[in-house]
Amino acid sequence: MASLKIGRRGLIGFVLAAALSACAATAATEPPRVVMLKVEPLEIVTPAGRTKLQVEVADTPATRERGLMYRKSLAPDRGMLFDFKAPQPVAFWMHDTLIPLDLVFIRADGTVLSIARNARPMDETPISSGGPIRGVLEIAGGRAAQIGVLPGDRIVHRIFPPG
Repeated sequence: MASLKIGRRGLIGFVLAAALSACAATAATEPPRVVMLKVEPLEIVTPAGRTKLQVEVADTPATRERGLMYRKSLAPDRGMLFDFKAPQPVAFWMHDTLIPLDLVFIRADGTVLSIARNARPMDETPISSGGPIRGVLEIAGGRAAQIGVLPGDRIVHRIFPPG
């Protein structure tokens, strides 16, 4: 019977290679880490009053693509504002999104164009803005109804002109 002798250097190299291999296998199966973006104030203005939120701003292709994927919760006073820089029709999906969301589609002048309520987690069906928009506000599912936001209401944030 032959025996295998590994010197100290060889053993250290083997252990390091095994550890790196295990890390790579784990990274391939776990979702990417949640990246927190810059948080800014935003207000929703309805006939019933003003609701203040703190929103992360997704304003690059990479941050807009990632959105709120993999998040396990979203506080009622939090959200994410997607800034498309120029008005355009858009469609969203809920791929790898673990929580229900309300999507508020906002025109360039800061008025609400449309709302998709309680978008289903993990659903890959496209959700259309219904026309050109500058931004999309994602908030916890059901929150738009609680606030009472409707098409025509106003969103106050630095990317929209003052009304």
